Amino acid sequence: MSDKPLTPTLDRIDLPSALNGLSDGQLRALADELRAETISAVSETGGHLGAGLGVVELTVALHAVFDAPKDKIIWDVSHQCYPHKILTGRRDRIRTLRQKDGLSGFTKRSESAYDPFGAAHSSTSISAALGFAVARDLGGEGGDAIAVIGDGAMSAGMAYEALNNAGHLKKRLIVILNDNEMSIAPPVGAMSSYLSRLYAGAPFQELKAAAKGAVSFLPEPLQEGAKRARDVLKHMTVGGTLFEELGFSYLGPIDGHDMEQLLTVLRTVKTRATGPILIHAITKKGKGYAENRPDRGHATGKFNVVTGEQAKAVSNAPSYTSVFAESLIKHAAQDDKIVAVTAAMPDGTGLDRFMQRFASRCFDVGIAEQHAVTFCAGMAAGGLKPFCALYSTFLQRGYDQVVHDVAIQRLPVRFAIDRAGLVGADGATHAGAFDVAFLANLPGFVVMAAADEAELTRMVATAVAHDEGPIAFRFPRGEGVGVELPEAAEPLEIGKGRMIRDGSKVAILSFGTRLQEVEAACEALAAKGITPTVADARFAKPLDRALILKLARDHEALITIEEGAIGGFGSHVAQLLAEEGVFDQGLKYRSMVLPDTFIDQASPKDMYATAGMNAEQIEAKVLETLGVDLVGKRA
Repeated sequence: MSDKPLTPTLDRIDLPSALNGLSDGQLRALADELRAETISAVSETGGHLGAGLGVVELTVALHAVFDAPKDKIIWDVSHQCYPHKILTGRRDRIRTLRQKDGLSGFTKRSESAYDPFGAAHSSTSISAALGFAVARDLGGEGGDAIAVIGDGAMSAGMAYEALNNAGHLKKRLIVILNDNEMSIAPPVGAMSSYLSRLYAGAPFQELKAAAKGAVSFLPEPLQEGAKRARDVLKHMTVGGTLFEELGFSYLGPIDGHDMEQLLTVLRTVKTRATGPILIHAITKKGKGYAENRPDRGHATGKFNVVTGEQAKAVSNAPSYTSVFAESLIKHAAQDDKIVAVTAAMPDGTGLDRFMQRFASRCFDVGIAEQHAVTFCAGMAAGGLKPFCALYSTFLQRGYDQVVHDVAIQRLPVRFAIDRAGLVGADGATHAGAFDVAFLANLPGFVVMAAADEAELTRMVATAVAHDEGPIAFRFPRGEGVGVELPEAAEPLEIGKGRMIRDGSKVAILSFGTRLQEVEAACEALAAKGITPTVADARFAKPLDRALILKLARDHEALITIEEGAIGGFGSHVAQLLAEEGVFDQGLKYRSMVLPDTFIDQASPKDMYATAGMNAEQIEAKVLETLGVDLVGKRA
């Protein structure tokens, strides 16, 4: 860790209004201090570093020119919001970032009036800003609405839906395209190439001049020279820009680290803009610290500021993500019909390794989950075996496509769902809470959850072999439990669970990786003379009817547990038991699910404690269900 940096200018800033008295030179100094403070804070907490470092000058300029919170500054995804938080009254808590009871790593309406719109998923900012602009014009809150969106987020269809509508409505709206040529992974797609062409063909100094020549906003005497410079830019981009065709006035590209340019353009736009404006700012992700790293410091653990070395927890067990990736690579080496798709998360899903081995069979489609799902559906219809590898929280964005393009057509798309359950520091926005519920209610879907990494290898094998319709398997973030992995994983029989231990009176039916906590609870219960039966369901759909009905018949109580919201596995089990008349016989049934609330960031263990799903709480649930008090006697 490091000593805190000297920040005499920043020390005078408690809220953005304090920037009003600063000269442009002092604003430049403030940006340098803000960058140092951001680096220092993230070195102590870990978090998303590179994005914030890339917008330090832009953050200072926005708060110097506009009047937040009356003016609404909306950060898309909001990985880049740490400097904004420091300037908006939260500096004293910035070293609690992403920790229990601390600041969120994203913008959050309940945290500050300076966060007008919460984010963490991409490509929502222009839609939200347009909503604020319309609300303002219809007598609601507000001044200006400013959306800051990255070039990676511009790969998502939602951004274009918003641009199209904004251009049609012609409301005063400011969109800043923060173009760092680097989202989480290197950007992909035609849009990225288009943005590159916007500034690749001319010396940057000429483009700076063109940017400052915000033609229609300049005083008359200066317009002609600026127009000539602008025409050079327009011809260079093959006769006009996409954004102008969509109804936006386009300014740029400008240097997003040049405070003079930023202040000039933002002040001009604030004074003169009437309709929608797009300012194209070129920045460097990780500027001033991590711009030379491959990921530009996108996400980092705690680190030493001087050396950059990250503090890493040591584990002997492989991560679930790496087990999935290596399993898929093994199968793909034997089956050339296996292809893999990710949506801008090749590293996070483990598919970067698959891509190195099978470049022509791995597709990063950008931040475009809707497209990813239907793209996979098309490949499945064409006879391939597509694996759609998405985080649970991002799969939500492609749900209509899952229903309409995959499930209704019974296409064998394989969904590899990473980050199942509670994920820790990213909090509620990234929790994988809902996929079991929203997939298991779809006809013809097979839905699995791995209890450990060995089970995950078998589920990959099961998905490879399954051609009768869509199939999904889910697994959590982080390390496995250290079980031995099979050399050649055998596919599972569809809809069949497994017995883990035989006991009496109470049966616990686990779905997913809470099985380890169930085992720990059973050890504690054994000391009280209670020996539960334990089974691993493996499948939420189709259910292992025979196993469930046997557990119900042979025990006075049955408890299910899953790392998902109400409406998932436990609800399907309850439906089966009700329809079979089991409750008529007096079975005590309980279902342990995530609570009906969004759980804020903390360690996964703390989050599961809040959810009531750790070993000690499972033990308490067994005792309560059996009517036994804590000393082991019947109540």
